[in-house]
Amino acid sequence: MKKIKWSAAILMGLGLFASCVSKPTQKKVEQKPNIIYFLVDDMGYGDLGCYGQTKFETPNLDQLAAEGIKFTQHYCGTAVCAPSRSSLLTGQHTGHTYIRGNKELHNEAGDAIEGQAPLTAENITIAEVLKSAGYTTGCFGKWGLGVPGSEGDPLNQGFDEFLGANCQRMAHSFYPPYLWHNDEKLMLEGNDWTQKKTYAADVMQNGALNFIKENKDKPFFAYVACTLPHAELISPKDSIWAMFDGKYADDEVPYDLSTNPNYTMDYGPGKAEAYWKYCSQEQPLATYASMVYRMDAYMGQIMEQLENLGIDDNTIIMFASDNGPHTEGGAVPAFFNSYGPLRGVKRDLYEGGIRTAFITRWPAKIPAGSVSDHISAFWDVMPTLADAAGIELEAEGDGISFLPTLLGNTDQQKKHDHMYWELNVAGGRVAARWNNWKGVVYKVEKAKNPTFELYDLSTDLGETNNVAANHPDVVKHLKEIIMKEHMHSELFPFEVARINNN
Repeated sequence: MKKIKWSAAILMGLGLFASCVSKPTQKKVEQKPNIIYFLVDDMGYGDLGCYGQTKFETPNLDQLAAEGIKFTQHYCGTAVCAPSRSSLLTGQHTGHTYIRGNKELHNEAGDAIEGQAPLTAENITIAEVLKSAGYTTGCFGKWGLGVPGSEGDPLNQGFDEFLGANCQRMAHSFYPPYLWHNDEKLMLEGNDWTQKKTYAADVMQNGALNFIKENKDKPFFAYVACTLPHAELISPKDSIWAMFDGKYADDEVPYDLSTNPNYTMDYGPGKAEAYWKYCSQEQPLATYASMVYRMDAYMGQIMEQLENLGIDDNTIIMFASDNGPHTEGGAVPAFFNSYGPLRGVKRDLYEGGIRTAFITRWPAKIPAGSVSDHISAFWDVMPTLADAAGIELEAEGDGISFLPTLLGNTDQQKKHDHMYWELNVAGGRVAARWNNWKGVVYKVEKAKNPTFELYDLSTDLGETNNVAANHPDVVKHLKEIIMKEHMHSELFPFEVARINNN
């Protein structure tokens, strides 16, 4: 194992079975809590009933919030999956974490092949930190941070077991021919690139449930990286689908794949199996809602299993989305108000792209029905879980433990001076938050004079009124934060200095 350091419920129709850190030292604790981190894919801040959703229900996650704590100002790592997940797992924001974009792998001919740029042996993950303290660790769902056998393989990043889609492009299909189970392909019955029988998300959920059951008598960490409700938009025709079939008929606009040539299937010598098109969909609204509902049912299964196993009270469950709502495959976040009161969707560094619903339940410790406006982010999860597990990190990275907030000890909670995000899409995007001031810059590398936008989130949560001209001192300070927090990356070259042109 690597040395620990850092480098600069309705369940019908599912068909399921049951900066730098030195080596941590373990505090004396009576019993380490089990930990389940449930991460969903491309779900909006407003897609849960407890966060304002009115067009479909999410009963299990609403129950989770009622029995735990709901955060209103928790942030993703950034606005797309791979760097956001890298931020979560390494405890570093996207100015520091190793993976900062969805960088695909290519063969010598230049064709994309299965997999994304991998984490390295020097990167330390939550799984490694917990494993060093005696936890059994498992990852179930989408990985996207290193192909099998690479340094970024989940088995080389602290996980004892992996079952899922190693390549995030593979996770775009809910009926792929195979998933990875550790270092072997698990072929899915009845699936090829044209026939669809086995719903992969059900298989991955099943793996998580089995892992929990098998490890009920010892501390475990289950990272459940659910692929719902990412495109493609498709659901099994079961009892959950029956609840939504025709529900939004007056508003449905069928998604016709033939009008979207960017998603063309490409087979042939040297081509990746992971190239495919999203599916056409007659009822994209109903399908999206059914996928979120199915994900909620997965959470219900986990909650029920913990209770049946008698380990409910000493198990921490955390729930979040990797970024804001997507618009692919026919999805219409505006119809469901998926972003709630926020502006933006996936790939945006406005609040709708990076603020996530975040719920934590720990029955033995967290006061039920709590709501917190503590400002926190993915990079805070590592120190928080280490703190909860009695692991003492001798030095901290970008994160601050929010365990005091979880336990109701808000007077002991340390706070961030500022927050930072970057994303190397569409000419480069950066954002920083200081108190209630939010700075956003788009086209950092493309625009001659990138426009610096400034919003006061205390009065303008929807980021509609750019007040940069009225607050030059605040703009100056936020620019200084951006320059300080961005560290150059050879793998993801992106320079932020041009924000000073204005």
